[in-house]
Amino acid sequence: MFKRLSAEFFGTFWLVLGGCGSAVFAAAFPALGIGFLGVALAFGLTVVTMAYACAGISGAHFNPAVTVGLFFGGRFSGRDVIPYIVVQVIGAIAAAAVIYVIASGKLGFDATGSGFASNGYGAHSPGGYSLLSCMVSEFVLTAMFVIVIHGSTDRRAPAGFGPLAIGLTLTIIHLISIPITNTSVNPARSTGVALFQGTWALQQLWMFWLVPLLGGAVGGLIFRGLLAEDATT
Repeated sequence: MFKRLSAEFFGTFWLVLGGCGSAVFAAAFPALGIGFLGVALAFGLTVVTMAYACAGISGAHFNPAVTVGLFFGGRFSGRDVIPYIVVQVIGAIAAAAVIYVIASGKLGFDATGSGFASNGYGAHSPGGYSLLSCMVSEFVLTAMFVIVIHGSTDRRAPAGFGPLAIGLTLTIIHLISIPITNTSVNPARSTGVALFQGTWALQQLWMFWLVPLLGGAVGGLIFRGLLAEDATT
């Protein structure tokens, strides 16, 4: 269990460092040519790389919504759900702390004013989307993410391609929803940066726990009930 939890810590740390770090450091500089596409690719590539590194150790969840989705999909033990979620959150906070320390070395940096790659709705949605729009986006995209994770790691799927499918799916998810919520689908990722943003991101954090967890659970149930090998047809 120690090795499994360590893998989840480092995997979530890398996801937040790579994804949110690219948003904080590079996306703000148009000359670098990264923009939304670059941030989306950064999130996807962190998952691909760490999934190949850690899938054989911990299953490479790196996300409380994925852990819950795999539990409801019948692929993960209930007794391990809380330990996984705890270390995922710790990993995300550790990565956000590293980003904060580095970013603080730039004159004029302001984690609160910049948003610090935090997720938001309403006035804090990048595109000004309402709470309902943001909830629908996070719910549907998290459910679809979990369905892809189940399917791409299923015994019937081509061997060895699961991390690629999962990483590409996360990239697509970001391309869709960065303008909507700045893309969570991962409560740990939302928590890490929200703690350093410190104001509105913490006030809105409840949504980025509640909705992705519900979406993950529904995605797991959909795969288990309709798409799994032993599903009722």
